[in-house]
Amino acid sequence: MSATPHPQKNRAPRRVLAAAAGLATVGALVAAMPAGAHDRGHDHGHPSRTVDVQLLSFNDLHGNLEPPAGSAGTVSETQADGTVKSVPAGGVEYLATSLRNARKGNPYSVTAAGGDMVGASPLLSGLFHDEPTIEALNGLDLDVTAVGNHEFDEGATELARLQNGGCHPVEGCYEKGKTFEGADFPYLAANVTAEKTGKPILKPYTVWKKNGVKIGFIGVTLEGTPNIVTANGVKGLKFHDEIETVNKYAKELDRQGVKSIVALIHEGGAPASSSYNYDCDSPGAGDGISGPITDIAKGITPKVDALVTGHTHQAYVCTVPDPAGNPRMVTSASSFGKVYTDTTLTYDRRTKDIVRTSVESANHVVSRDQSKAADMTALITRWNTLAAPIAGRPQGFISADINGRGSTSPEKPLGNLIADAQLEGLAPADKGGAVVAFMNPGGIRSDLVYTASGSEGDGVVTYGEAFTVQPFTNMMNVVDLTGAQLVAALQQQVSGSNEASPKILQVSKGLTYTLDMTKAGAERVVAETIRLNGEAIDPAKTYRVAMNEFLAGGGDGFAALGSGTNKLVGPSDLDLFNTYLAAHSTAAAPLDPPATDRITVVQ
Repeated sequence: MSATPHPQKNRAPRRVLAAAAGLATVGALVAAMPAGAHDRGHDHGHPSRTVDVQLLSFNDLHGNLEPPAGSAGTVSETQADGTVKSVPAGGVEYLATSLRNARKGNPYSVTAAGGDMVGASPLLSGLFHDEPTIEALNGLDLDVTAVGNHEFDEGATELARLQNGGCHPVEGCYEKGKTFEGADFPYLAANVTAEKTGKPILKPYTVWKKNGVKIGFIGVTLEGTPNIVTANGVKGLKFHDEIETVNKYAKELDRQGVKSIVALIHEGGAPASSSYNYDCDSPGAGDGISGPITDIAKGITPKVDALVTGHTHQAYVCTVPDPAGNPRMVTSASSFGKVYTDTTLTYDRRTKDIVRTSVESANHVVSRDQSKAADMTALITRWNTLAAPIAGRPQGFISADINGRGSTSPEKPLGNLIADAQLEGLAPADKGGAVVAFMNPGGIRSDLVYTASGSEGDGVVTYGEAFTVQPFTNMMNVVDLTGAQLVAALQQQVSGSNEASPKILQVSKGLTYTLDMTKAGAERVVAETIRLNGEAIDPAKTYRVAMNEFLAGGGDGFAALGSGTNKLVGPSDLDLFNTYLAAHSTAAAPLDPPATDRITVVQ
């Protein structure tokens, strides 16, 4: 059984659930129906027994309204001969066109998202506290989304404003005579409760209905959200186990007679290949994917029929067995609007459940070879006009691409540049007296791209481009750490909560060490190789260390960094970055990409 085809290039192979023990095969179901009952989705005087519901989904948009630049704006596609091709993709003008074309011929179509629609956004959206993205999502006819960790970047009160509308409490309304209306779709936060009341801060679930067809959606973010968001962003909130929460509300929906359920989970996995069309069910169901979502999928009740996931910015369509051993679809659509997933859910009107053996799904590239949606172009133009006086201001000059997000190496050229900017800005005695700076890799949201994004000219770094690299406007901290704490922080990159998925800090010039990935846990950081300006770290000595407020709060599993004392709060990370660019580059003498020779990696 195939979904209605639609014009889309670079189409991935479909993933179709095979019949499993305990479930009726499609053939057996059809054989048991009255004549004509399997004419799905078409009314011939009476509703058919089954109807195909199209589920379109995407995740981790992060306010990328315009096509992402550089490597952040491409997806990998494996060709028939085994080679991998890089395909430009993304931008809401093209995403809108893709979704609208996909819906044609599908009278039962619902669109859902897996969280991080906003937060860590480029300047076009971030400058306006992501109001432009919510407007765009309304225009995309999004029906429902889960919250992600980045929905909490500005706290629960601001998230509630994005849901319910109203002008920003500090900056007010951005357009004269126009009040922000909020999201037309529900944000679901089933596993996020207020400490005072114990109740979810937003709706835990919603039920999509059409002509008697009912599908429940439960939305959760990862339980570890407090570890990757600033303390102020999650103040007064509790984050609960994803499996327990989904199972709780699936049972509640079941009691209400809603038997078809989709979980929107802002947590994900790592497929063995980065290609969006990789077959992660080879050699067997779910064999090609690892990471947190696999255990979550195996623990969520069989009452849930499909999982739409996110967070890891990967593209996959997998079948991971549920606790009963039956195959269940688990999908993710990359990030930044570059990919969307088209899943066909065959709904049985008699049982009110999904015929799990006939669920099929495929990821599709949001190609830039198609026409742009005029309404999205108008939206982008409107907000760009408001942002232009700030966004286009030159900040510095570069001689070539300086990769951050697009670098796959532990030590990233842009990471070195950012760390150096932080050290230089906070080294003076009256600014903190820092002798070393650390930058978290997840805070580097893009690359600095040499090719002009507008009319500024090649090699010019604009304020908008710098903002896209560091959109959080984290305040910088300088703290006292002992040498022992500094070494412990480096070891926490590859141990504890970071052992399975290391988070390699970007370090300022002068700090060098060896990272031996052939070893396990903390031993991967070869302690005797750690040097600061050529000298071994003294465990008893006190060092002044610069970092953003997220790391200074122990974020990303760096408890040692969170134990600093004698804190001095400095300028924002973005201010230091822009100051450094201005001080170290001119049109005649642009910045070259920094060497990556601070961390020696043994594989």
